[in-house]
Amino acid sequence: MAQVHGGRLVSKALARHGVTHLFTLCGGHIQAIYDGCLDDGIRVVDVRHEQTAGHAADAWARVTGKPGVCAVTAGPGVTDTVTAVANAQRAGIPMIVIGGAGPRLLADMGSLQDMNHVELMRPVTKWSVSVPSTDRIQEYIDAAFRIAQGNVPGPVFLEMPLDLLMNFGDDAPPATVPFDEPPRPAGNPHAIARAAAMLREAERPMFIVGTQLRWSPRKEILRAFADAIDAPYFLNGMARGGLPHAHPNFFARSRRVALGQTDLCVVLGTPFDFRLEYGRAINPGARVIQIDLDGNEIGRNRKVDVAIHGDSGLVLEQLLAEVKEKRAPGWIAAMRAAEDKSRAKMQPEIDATTDPPNPLRVCDEIGKRLGKEDIVIGDGGDFVATAANVIKLEWPQLWMDPGPLGTLGVGPGYAMAAKLARPGARVVLIYGDGSFGFNAAEFEALARQGIPVVSIIGNDAAWMQIRRGQVDLYGADRSPATALEYTRYEKVVEALGGVGYWVEKMADLGPALDAAFAADKPSCVNVKIATSEFRKGAISV
Repeated sequence: MAQVHGGRLVSKALARHGVTHLFTLCGGHIQAIYDGCLDDGIRVVDVRHEQTAGHAADAWARVTGKPGVCAVTAGPGVTDTVTAVANAQRAGIPMIVIGGAGPRLLADMGSLQDMNHVELMRPVTKWSVSVPSTDRIQEYIDAAFRIAQGNVPGPVFLEMPLDLLMNFGDDAPPATVPFDEPPRPAGNPHAIARAAAMLREAERPMFIVGTQLRWSPRKEILRAFADAIDAPYFLNGMARGGLPHAHPNFFARSRRVALGQTDLCVVLGTPFDFRLEYGRAINPGARVIQIDLDGNEIGRNRKVDVAIHGDSGLVLEQLLAEVKEKRAPGWIAAMRAAEDKSRAKMQPEIDATTDPPNPLRVCDEIGKRLGKEDIVIGDGGDFVATAANVIKLEWPQLWMDPGPLGTLGVGPGYAMAAKLARPGARVVLIYGDGSFGFNAAEFEALARQGIPVVSIIGNDAAWMQIRRGQVDLYGADRSPATALEYTRYEKVVEALGGVGYWVEKMADLGPALDAAFAADKPSCVNVKIATSEFRKGAISV
């Protein structure tokens, strides 16, 4: 045993939990942590805005399945991460934010950047606390990992005042031992039996599977379940890619039809929020089974017939053991016809060769270039929604977007963490031209630290997801604040140390994408895109 400063106690505790990267923006309050990281082999990855550090910690968890960690300085350093933390909370992502603070002995005396961080973070975290003393730093970090991953995953905030990090303490680890996997509940056997009986009886069952599947120790069961149980399966959030597009029971473009006709809707790890019209989109005559890690979420906004408090993968495993096999060829055929009809409406734009390039065609060209390990990140509105409808992914490929909070600006942080967590993958960041402006300076951090990612901007010179509805409602001459210019954003990336390509013609799109994918530094393909007929009916939110 030895006496080490508090920053070293932080790094030792993080290392025991397998942390290899710490995302940060420098500040005097937290510099002792950096000193510790150098000794414990943790790479300190710096960003240009604390919000990005938070998004990077979020993304690290999405890619690896383990909490990401960021450290930010006191006052505005902490406040700048609030949006990233709130986004992770709403999406159910485990992450840990370490926030600096002035010396405890100067609390409430007006020290530099002094404020009440703990109360600020409490509404958007699972646990927000100030570590009380240097000798308890490792204990509190152990608790943070346990809480971030337990039940519904989410963010944790630990305030660490400057004097705690500078003081010395014993480097012996606490008695607690980090668990290999967080505990996950299976479903109540009586509820499983009732759900299995309903599934056997149903003629038109459907499944909606959400992000909670990502954290299940049995997430791979989805494929076997869908092989055995005929139904349309609709995947959202981090469940995307859990079934290949070629699977006969995978559906994406016919959910509204299925919701209107189903007689049994099974909802796993997905709240009845705006995405399901608060449960009202489901056929009123249908029975509903809801499975969720949060027992308090079950039945919110919509009455359910069977409530199962449990892990999505474990519950699917239990149901499969009970039901074993179910075929519904007529229902699947009817839904496949609806799916094909919807996809057929997209095909002319996917095949378009007009100038400027059609956004659906651009996204299709991106998809053609993806490898089996690659990661796609959506940061923006309209163009990202187009990409979500066009690009086909299958695990271990990943799709990452902010989730239900709809936060713009996540892209650079997500891309940075994704590339570091999966170095062999190509990380593709799909941008709207509006969202590019949020954290564009991060391309300097990416270039300087040797983190090559590919970004593609769908440039329609507008906040189009909002502007479309605004113009329809008020007219083009009464639609302020939503029009932009066809700005040469790729030159910004070039100036920050990356490479850039401007595309106005279809003939230039393929070569530009190929060059960007082959680049050994951050790249940007800025594509002037045409108006999409497919997206014209999209609802602005």
